[in-house]
Amino acid sequence: MGILEKIGDIEREIARTQKNKATEHHLGLLKAKLAKFRAELLEPKSAGGAKGEGFDVMKSGDARVVMIGFPSVGKSTLLNKVTKTQSEAGAYEFTTLTCIPGKIDYNGAEIQLLDLPGIIEGAAQGKGRGRQVIAVARTADLILMMLDATKSRKQRTLLEAELEAVGLRINTRKPNIYFKIKKGGGISYNKTCNLTHLNERLVAQILQSYKIFNAEILIREDCTVDQFIDVVLGNRKYVKCLYCYNKVDEISLEEVDRLAHEPNTVVVSCEQNLNLDYLIEQIWYHLNLLRVYTKKRGEFPDFSDGLIMRNGATVEHVCHSIHRSLVENFKYALVWGTSTKHDPQRVGLAHTVDTEDVVQIVSK
Repeated sequence: MGILEKIGDIEREIARTQKNKATEHHLGLLKAKLAKFRAELLEPKSAGGAKGEGFDVMKSGDARVVMIGFPSVGKSTLLNKVTKTQSEAGAYEFTTLTCIPGKIDYNGAEIQLLDLPGIIEGAAQGKGRGRQVIAVARTADLILMMLDATKSRKQRTLLEAELEAVGLRINTRKPNIYFKIKKGGGISYNKTCNLTHLNERLVAQILQSYKIFNAEILIREDCTVDQFIDVVLGNRKYVKCLYCYNKVDEISLEEVDRLAHEPNTVVVSCEQNLNLDYLIEQIWYHLNLLRVYTKKRGEFPDFSDGLIMRNGATVEHVCHSIHRSLVENFKYALVWGTSTKHDPQRVGLAHTVDTEDVVQIVSK
């Protein structure tokens, strides 16, 4: 029996098993097996055979946004509208056959936008060019899920399932679990809260299914079996996703209003140029970027060329963005802006900067 057949059998058994306290243990072990087979499917052990053509596009700019969606939802049209790149768009499916990069210039940042071929159901198992598409999606700072507002809500559910199957966890954070494989000593299991989905016996059996017999585990929150398996596998990618419903000019205002009020969602019409500016604003917001300016002693700040940083960046990150050697010779920094109690404030490397702050580095 091949891996696909084994995956199918486990999925059918999970579907027909009633979910209650009595079956929770059995379902947990089934999910562990399912995750193991999916990992084998996506990363075959065989080293032989010719490699297929991939979509290896060099990462550039301050952030990467990857558009995924089914064929003919408007990905190429959007790329043409918001960047200077021309991606072939047509009224038929599979117009785009490879990865086409574009660049959005916004708030002084260069945001790389990738137009990928439309994926089909079963992409996680390699149907169509699904594996290549999803492999690129794993490199994204933000996934822009393009959806057709005139079609059923099932399209979103199917795309989320495809991403889930290849270890992409969208709009969620990594579980608060400490896990480390050891060379000996057996399984050391501890928890700091009440668990409703896991217990020590189930944890040990899940680890045994992955041939892990010596490990240290500390569970700090009430997590599910799936979340624990994600931590054990260690290859999950946690990424933000912005849902973009296109073709809203073809549906009722009531439906537009309903879609627009869903979390992490923007409604647009690429053909009619409706709401595209707001979409770019939301891409910036979901990328969690900020802009910081620098100044030299005795000079005015250069407001024409800011540094693009992630929210939560510190003065140390600012130093690294300017030049690596600055940290070694760092004495202190003067900061003007909303992150300070007074202007200027003398701070150290650990000071967290805010957007539009001005930073002056003083070296030894």
